Amino acid sequence: MADLLSDDAVADALSRLPGWERDGDEIVRTAKLPSFRAAIATVDAVADAAEDADHHPDIDIRYATLTFRLSTHSEGGLTAKDPDLAARISAAVDAHS
Repeated sequence: MADLLSDDAVADALSRLPGWERDGDEIVRTAKLPSFRAAIATVDAVADAAEDADHHPDIDIRYATLTFRLSTHSEGGLTAKDPDLAARISAAVDAHS
């Protein structure tokens, strides 16, 4: 069982995650990639990171625009798993931009 992050801990984590913002019990990032292929390559890289972490984001794909939503649903909010995976998602976005 993972501990929920305090509001201050979430704010601190988001200060180190450019492009991410809080939306209730989730953190969210939308990224526009240069092409559909780049977007799908990013999703593929995120899938690998999510499997490694055993933590899976909600992903919305709109051509070359991706929206990632993270929350630890089993805990009812945000845990350390969420900013950790957010950092890996950001790295994947950067690598394919």
